[in-house]
Amino acid sequence: MAPTRRDVLLASASVVGSALIPFGVAQASNNVFEAIDVFTGGASRLEGGLLIDAPEIFDNGGAVPIRVVAEGARRIALFNDGNPNPGVAVFSFGRFVRPEATIRIRLARSQTVYAVAEMADGTFREASQKIAVTVGGCA
Repeated sequence: MAPTRRDVLLASASVVGSALIPFGVAQASNNVFEAIDVFTGGASRLEGGLLIDAPEIFDNGGAVPIRVVAEGARRIALFNDGNPNPGVAVFSFGRFVRPEATIRIRLARSQTVYAVAEMADGTFREASQKIAVTVGGCA
């Protein structure tokens, strides 16, 4: 089976230091909260300590820029609630790497993007942002 355009975009994100969500996790469910629970192992998530820097309104859903920052994070995962597979990417950080990542994602329509950070102490932080897309990025 030939890779889809989404597969190619996700693979290119791994080149900049991210690790893609394992195939089974991304396909776990079309429900974003179930996918988040798979990432966190069902652990509770706290608000704060995680920043999503993304536009509230973006004209082209084909390449929406998103930046996430969480001081003290080991991993940060991105999810969305409007695409068929809610998992977008997981970024892993070493001890000497600032826990910050930037990516452009494809959004089919206006939706909410969720970021979940696994902190060094084993807790999880969560943030979300609604993004209004004027022209969908998926055909």
